[in-house]
Amino acid sequence: MDPKILIVDDEAHIRLLIEQTLEELEDEGVELLTANNGAEALEIIEEEHPKLIFLDVMMPKVNGFDVCQRVKHDLKMDIYIVMLTAKGQEFDKQKGQEVGADIYMTKPFDPDELFDKAVEILGIDI
Repeated sequence: MDPKILIVDDEAHIRLLIEQTLEELEDEGVELLTANNGAEALEIIEEEHPKLIFLDVMMPKVNGFDVCQRVKHDLKMDIYIVMLTAKGQEFDKQKGQEVGADIYMTKPFDPDELFDKAVEILGIDI
């Protein structure tokens, strides 16, 4: 089964930027999925079981902290979650750790760093 990456952000231009950053991975069999809010993300997560999620924090319907909490603690799914957020305060980073985020990155992010992290997490040889 090919690995899947879920990109969750309520801002279309951020989703597009991340998709463009990771599109080279599609040549390696990686499927890129997107969601524009936390509720949609949870539906996709339960149906598709992505291996990696790039997750925004501030979103309508269900925020990123709640999505992460649900995936890691309630559903007990083994999915690598990278939280991407403009909220860079220590309090927010700590909350990200508490809900189970594997990495907490602040916006603006370096697309190369995002790509390298995806390759590392998925164990792809490029």
